Amino acid sequence: MTIFAVCEEKNRWLKEKMESLSIRETDIEEKFVRSSGKGGQKVNKTATCAYLKHIPTGIEIKCMKDRSQSINRFLARRELIQKIEKMLGIASDKDSKQEKIKKQKAKRKKRSRAKHGELR
Repeated sequence: MTIFAVCEEKNRWLKEKMESLSIRETDIEEKFVRSSGKGGQKVNKTATCAYLKHIPTGIEIKCMKDRSQSINRFLARRELIQKIEKMLGIASDKDSKQEKIKKQKAKRKKRSRAKHGELR
């Protein structure tokens, strides 16, 4: 497993998550292309955009969120994990947090309507 330009904890999390989902580095085809958008001369000269293809599932990821190639590699793998979890029907931490916020907003809306009387 390669080490990316993020903290040790994030590298460890990525490694554990990939092992738990049986994603091997050999199953990932990785290329680097030039990014588009913000970054100016840096992104125009260097290939910082990480392109991943997970061969067994055919999932393709293109990540150009950061100017650093190493960070984009990490972010692309994280996105790949999320897509595979979604495909397998495994609820990720991000999904459960979004669901919790959605429920809280619905609850607030219901209380507000009851308090002010249904205006509509």
